[in-house]
Amino acid sequence: MPIASINPANGKLLRSFDALTDEAALEKIGLAHEAFKAYSAVPLDHRALCMRKLASLLDEEVNDLAQIITLEMGKPIHASRQEVAKCASACRYYAENAARILAPEPIPTENQSYVRWDPLGVVLAVMPWNFPFWQVFRFLAPALMAGNTGLLKHSSNVPQCALAIESLVRRSGFPRGIFQTLLIESRQVERVLADPRVVAVTLTGSEPAGRAIAAQAGWLIKKSVLELGGSDPFIVMPSADLTTAIETAVRARLVNTGQSCIAAKRFLVHESIYQEFEAGFVAGMEAMKIGDPMKETTDVGPLATAKIAEELEAQVKAAKQAGARVLTGGERMLGEGNYFEPTVLTGIPRTSSVYKEELFGPVAMLFKIASIDEAIELANDTPFGLAASVWTREPAEQQRLVAELECGAVFVNSMVASDPRLPFGGVKHSGYGRELSAAGMREFLNAKTVVLSSPKSL
Repeated sequence: MPIASINPANGKLLRSFDALTDEAALEKIGLAHEAFKAYSAVPLDHRALCMRKLASLLDEEVNDLAQIITLEMGKPIHASRQEVAKCASACRYYAENAARILAPEPIPTENQSYVRWDPLGVVLAVMPWNFPFWQVFRFLAPALMAGNTGLLKHSSNVPQCALAIESLVRRSGFPRGIFQTLLIESRQVERVLADPRVVAVTLTGSEPAGRAIAAQAGWLIKKSVLELGGSDPFIVMPSADLTTAIETAVRARLVNTGQSCIAAKRFLVHESIYQEFEAGFVAGMEAMKIGDPMKETTDVGPLATAKIAEELEAQVKAAKQAGARVLTGGERMLGEGNYFEPTVLTGIPRTSSVYKEELFGPVAMLFKIASIDEAIELANDTPFGLAASVWTREPAEQQRLVAELECGAVFVNSMVASDPRLPFGGVKHSGYGRELSAAGMREFLNAKTVVLSSPKSL
């Protein structure tokens, strides 16, 4: 079955590719396995040199790469350029910090003891379409700097992005076979992961996909890292800088047209400032310019696929049927492309199905709260636990929210964002393990204990 690249702004076919046969995929696994044997011994300085070259290529080719991203998944072009630039920053971070992260760690014991960090081998990365470069690079940069080799099974709607990344790695001077794209169908992933030469897997994607990968990896006793969905709370308390909070709330909900795991999705606002927040938030959502993602002035582009638009439309309808009110938007837009109006829902019953679901698109759920206790209770009343943005200038409130929110990250008076310097990941159904920073690099390393004892004298 061909793998199709379709422009979400107009539904037109850009290119199609034949999926690899199982035999061809096995050959690539073999190449990655053989490459690892030599690459794990390549000096760190040489790996860093290649990683810096990779960052330079990303900078030099940012416009062409951004165009591929926008054409394949509909991200506004200025956001695509920002994504490519962020990938370059990750490459430079690991080129500059790998020696510190990988340095042996002395452990005080009665003997000479330390922990050394050894690469594991071939790691399979199953990646999503919403940040088709960044999601890959936040795995690629630490894994390759650590001495692992990578196989990329990218989302089927962004094959050109996947091939472009492989080309960038190859042209950066990394040895042949170090990082390869597998243009395969989802059904073939199971066979790739089952291959004994593949030692670990990382997945960013949906909860069902995560369950399937985790179950197989667990059965095979292979290391896995999962970054799954999120329904992040955005909590606004009375002491907040309301103007800044409202402006940030609009950006936080509409980043990547709302197609981000860490986009704020549930807005929990104290009753004393609720009306002012609601008015400003709705006005901000309505002011966003929807249109051709190739235009610099576009704020909100199309959803990545027709299926995503259909699913979001069904969720909004279900919310309305359950009693929710639509303050603005609420409809899929007519005409070509997968466009959906920026939407604000309120009055969502806690018994409704949509209350517990992730809304992957430009739809916000707005809740009125009476206290910090209610804010924490509502924020945690979700199967997900990725991140949270909290807005308050009261130190006591900040401390409670940081301590009591069940998530992998809390951003106080700022918008949630991933950063190469900071661990990224979630709890509960948002997954396990971490990406980025030292923690992310060490997910696919063997923490090997070494104890050197002196022979006892006779």
